[in-house]
Amino acid sequence: MVESNRYNPAEIETYWYKQWEQSGCFHPEEYSGIPYVIVIPPPNITGYLHIGHALNNTIQDILIRWKKMSGFNTLWVPGTDHAGIATQNVVERELMKQGLTREKLGREKFLEQVWLWREKYGNRIIEQLKRLGAACDWQRLCFTMDENFSLAVSTVFVRLFEKGLIYRGTRIINWCPRCTTALSDEEVEYKEENGELFYLRYPLEDGGFIIVATTRPETMLGDTAVAVNPSDKRYKHVIGKKIRLPFVNRLIPVIEDQQVEIEFGTGAVKVTPSHDPADYNIGKRHNLPSVTVMDEKGRMNENAGEFAGLDRFECRKKIVEALKNHNLIEKIEPYTHRVGHCYRCHTVIEPYISKQWFVKMKELAQPAIDVVMKGELKFYPERWTKNYLNWLNNIEDWCISRQIWWGHRIPVWYCENENCPPIASIQIPLSCPQCGSKNLTQDEDVLDTWFSSWLWPFAVFKWPKKTKDLEYFYPTSTLVTAQEILFFWVARMVMAGFEFMGEKPFSAVYIHGTVRDETGRKMSKSLGNAIDPLEIIDKAGADALRFGLISLTAFGQDVFLPDKFYVKGRNFLNKIWNSFRYLEMVLEKNNCRKVEIKNVETFSRNLQLAEKWILAVLNQKVKHITECLESFRFNEAAESLYEFFWHQYCDWYIEMTKRFPENDPYLVSNVIPVLVYVMAKSLQLLHPFIPFITEELWNRMKKFTDISERFIVESVWPDYSNIFNFDDAIEKMEQIKKIVVEIRDVKTTFKIPVTRKLEASYYGIPELISDEQRQMIEFLSNTTFSPEEKSASISDKNRLVRTWKDGYFSLRVEGILDISVEREKLLNEKNKILKIFEQTEKKLSSMDFVKRAPEQVIEKTKKLRDELEYELKKIEKNLQLLTGE
Repeated sequence: MVESNRYNPAEIETYWYKQWEQSGCFHPEEYSGIPYVIVIPPPNITGYLHIGHALNNTIQDILIRWKKMSGFNTLWVPGTDHAGIATQNVVERELMKQGLTREKLGREKFLEQVWLWREKYGNRIIEQLKRLGAACDWQRLCFTMDENFSLAVSTVFVRLFEKGLIYRGTRIINWCPRCTTALSDEEVEYKEENGELFYLRYPLEDGGFIIVATTRPETMLGDTAVAVNPSDKRYKHVIGKKIRLPFVNRLIPVIEDQQVEIEFGTGAVKVTPSHDPADYNIGKRHNLPSVTVMDEKGRMNENAGEFAGLDRFECRKKIVEALKNHNLIEKIEPYTHRVGHCYRCHTVIEPYISKQWFVKMKELAQPAIDVVMKGELKFYPERWTKNYLNWLNNIEDWCISRQIWWGHRIPVWYCENENCPPIASIQIPLSCPQCGSKNLTQDEDVLDTWFSSWLWPFAVFKWPKKTKDLEYFYPTSTLVTAQEILFFWVARMVMAGFEFMGEKPFSAVYIHGTVRDETGRKMSKSLGNAIDPLEIIDKAGADALRFGLISLTAFGQDVFLPDKFYVKGRNFLNKIWNSFRYLEMVLEKNNCRKVEIKNVETFSRNLQLAEKWILAVLNQKVKHITECLESFRFNEAAESLYEFFWHQYCDWYIEMTKRFPENDPYLVSNVIPVLVYVMAKSLQLLHPFIPFITEELWNRMKKFTDISERFIVESVWPDYSNIFNFDDAIEKMEQIKKIVVEIRDVKTTFKIPVTRKLEASYYGIPELISDEQRQMIEFLSNTTFSPEEKSASISDKNRLVRTWKDGYFSLRVEGILDISVEREKLLNEKNKILKIFEQTEKKLSSMDFVKRAPEQVIEKTKKLRDELEYELKKIEKNLQLLTGE
């Protein structure tokens, strides 16, 4: 424990995380009991803790701590991803500052630089996760380029290769000219962009023109045909004719193809098999040649003729200019279309014909489809099931080779004898198995980062070795992830689990929303709306960050964060701390040295209404919170705990206990044990959400209770108890609370100090029949509260009367308020507000106003109308008090 009596988040969080880590609290060594396992979505080694990480890992931490307290043998495996393209880009930028490039350094020396960078910065995010409170087993920390992980990657490649599911072929792929590498379809991000649609006049060899529409005129230099739809009668007369392609003087045919959309442009499209996926397919069907007009860096090559050497976008400008000079542009129209970008560097991708390695996915996908269809793997929210199945049912082959240096090098070697087939091997082969040559060259490419990540749920347990960890902890239990990597990662992990382990990698997938600002924009540095979680931890502590964040996280929905979202959490933590300090003070004043709370029967006999009520409400909350966690309704659980602890326990129950004098026998034997018991159970329920402050207070409780667990996470999760089924107490207490609230409200309305004791009486309220209930109302409302004959208060002009069901209660205000004066004030206020309200209503009912006024003005007027209506209702209610009606 820390020594300070003042709540200091930084001091508490530093102290307790060190205790957890040094004790091995989250490092399971025994292979017994029911395992509950989560593998962390491995953050990139280039990463730093952003608000999305904070949300994702807070959810995982809540689950792990809750399950550990529920008796499971829990394990949360941490790790980082080598992030091929991203890391290479970062290191290349660092080298550029020194005037170096990777090409100048060469592969070996460049990789040395990457490893040095990883050693320096690669675990930065791990240390940041610790500050968040992540209950990971750091002794099992994994990295996707570890020696054993590399073995797993090579083993998988070779097995799939030998099975015929990995092949090398020349196909059109997505190419990033900035990263100079292939990308899979899932690594391309599409954005709506405002561009132009160019209508080009292609000259027919025998005279005349055919007009084609394109967004990329620079690729015309690689055209090998113009295609029209067979059912388009407009072009029947030109089918089979030749076009002389401008600038390169190549003759290309006009062909028919069903794929051409009649409605697009003019219905005639240029066909560039080397630079468009749809055109590539047309070219295959019609045996068209492919002419590549760009190099790997997006510059026009020798096939571009006079435009060779230009950047592709500069070439676009030059070609349009040249076409205009030759009167070969019919028109140019504004055009909005989806443009693919590299998911790492955001460069516009280029469809490009290239020789790459691919995985055949159809066969691998089927078990991953079946397991979801059978209900053995479930998505939360359920709506993601449809997305998952739709992608798998339409899956394409996966391009897995990347033309970069950082990553798992493809375990394939080529013999100097070109007639020998490629050699896929886990170990470096010494010679060619076919011809015996020792002159072998390894493939230059590396594997897609996701090719290692899809093995994560079992490779973290040292697969392909048969370890005890693998046998006991696989399959894992729950995966918590973001929607963006459902296809990249989640679906592929399911496929890999079945292919290499023979079973699903997890049973439940919880997909949380994206963190956005208040206006709905995704958070990013470039937009200037990013919230740095580490700054919030420095300012208010990790618990405040966690609670504020999770409170706003509705089930599977996007999270909209205001700037000061953590303030609610910070204020709540202060409330918890101060209420605990009050509890310590009560114990000290009443000389309570050791309170037994483990055996509830020691204090649950002969309880009064207030104690029955708080225990019954706690009992209900235990059941509700557990149900929320079981169904991933984290914000509902957090809000329920907040409401219970602050408003029921602190605002009501603690206040009720102040009615007893020091050392009162019932206070010592029953009230204080209940106070301590409810505090202890509340700390346990709150622990998964706010682990640091609950750990500190739990350990402080050891001074005056029979708590013995080393850490709160090693205590037993509260269970619903039949001992506390005091439903009648809840009903009675709710009636008391409502009457107290009404009396307090009356005092506030007429500015009567809460410290001023008033004479109160009631009639016709059958629930209030016991002395205990009356005494509770008197104490909490600072009144004397007694029954009376019906006529007494109604006829008394010195009383404020509130109707209540079939009866009423009244407050005597003689000498405090002049009721006639107060009534006159309220009537004047009512008339003033009513006049404005009627004017506002008239304005809103005017069609002219509604049609002409700006939307924000209309909304502002509606808001004013609603506020005025609320004030009028409040005045009416207060007038009734004064008249006794």
